[in-house]
Amino acid sequence: MRKHPRRGIAALREDLEELPFSKFIPNALTLLGLCTGATAINFAMSGYWHIAVVAIVVAAVLDTLDGRIARLLGLESKFGAQLDSLADLVSFGIAPAVLVYMWTLYHGGGAGWTIALVFCACCAIRLARFNIQADEAEEDEPPSHFTGVPTPAAACLILLPMLLSFQGPAPVWRDPFLVGGWMALVSLLMVSRIPTLSLKNMYVPKTLAAPVVAVAAALLICLVIWPWATLSAAAILYAGLLPFGSRPPGRIRQRFTRPSA
Repeated sequence: MRKHPRRGIAALREDLEELPFSKFIPNALTLLGLCTGATAINFAMSGYWHIAVVAIVVAAVLDTLDGRIARLLGLESKFGAQLDSLADLVSFGIAPAVLVYMWTLYHGGGAGWTIALVFCACCAIRLARFNIQADEAEEDEPPSHFTGVPTPAAACLILLPMLLSFQGPAPVWRDPFLVGGWMALVSLLMVSRIPTLSLKNMYVPKTLAAPVVAVAAALLICLVIWPWATLSAAAILYAGLLPFGSRPPGRIRQRFTRPSA
């Protein structure tokens, strides 16, 4: 007789909770992500652009894992939420701003540094507003959309000109005025009220599990073989989906939202 999948998840959670170090796993991943983001600053100041971008991408992966593991183990806490926000400010606010400034914005002098500061400030505002909304939320499940562009996505978006420049010599992508304007736009999108795509509450039906796994595997292979092109395509696709970030119609929402118990 096949076991109910929810019982399997509950049993896995119980097994993990019995481990003495399990309650430290989410916060340890958060701190590791913070250190990875801070390391990107060191690489940026040394001119290792490719490695700095990889460090920020790794920090984004760790940022996704710590939240999911915390929810899986039932270890969500206000302390973890605040620690996550501080780590995000370093990894997706300060680190990418310093990276882009060292890469090209310094050519703009004080204006370039001002743009970098504006991005950091908007990142802090976005995180503070997110924390307040999370505290005031009465629903148990997260909403189907974010308000404004999340900080990890914003970090990837401002790195898009750099990712495009990695794929071939094109001086236009390193133009400080173009990059500064793009960075200012992304900063405004972070603190805007526009709804943006959220996958936190997305549920994949069993009938689509195999195709989703196949697509994820294909994306992983592309990321290994063509990392810069894949990351560029992902950032462009995300930017293109921004106008469609509001909640989907009722039928689609019912189909892709996890059913209640």
